Amino acid sequence: MLGRQLPSFTRFLARTYAPKWPRPKPGTAERPPYRAPDPLINNPSATVTNLPDEELTFIHRPPPTAPSPISYTTNPVSPLLKDPTPSTSSALPPLTRPSTESSYPRLTTEQIAEIRRLRSVNPVKWTRGVLAKKFNCSQQFVALVAATKKSTRRQLIRNRDVEHEKNREQWSEKRRLVVAISQKRRQYW
Repeated sequence: MLGRQLPSFTRFLARTYAPKWPRPKPGTAERPPYRAPDPLINNPSATVTNLPDEELTFIHRPPPTAPSPISYTTNPVSPLLKDPTPSTSSALPPLTRPSTESSYPRLTTEQIAEIRRLRSVNPVKWTRGVLAKKFNCSQQFVALVAATKKSTRRQLIRNRDVEHEKNREQWSEKRRLVVAISQKRRQYW
């Protein structure tokens, strides 16, 4: 009984494909290595010059990006050098964010002096946002031109923190818990 099962069992163990090893000997069944044709000699626009004195061959092939002799800067042949026409510029997608270029007019020295004066007189009333709206400029420009003194800035921050603490005292227990959890989550970022 054991002898009858053995041939069917060995049939599954027999290999039905060619082995990877040993490899065939060179020159028997292997394909020869690919040798690409020389791009300089086989190029129709290449100029071949034999130099008999030094037994050298000089092959010159003009670059494929060489400008046409008809191409001028005033009338370029390449479409990459041409100015975009209105039809192609309208086909462009809209900008994803507003332009970074300043859309604010340039302020005069008198206006800048007035910003500094107002900011130094009453920084609580004349905040960066209020001055930016009044003089039609950005808040960053007001911060650069008329920065508050460090002592005044510290006092304003202390007053703001006291006001915020008063508002936090009115929070419910659930709100305090949610804020504490989010602060703890930020620590692990």
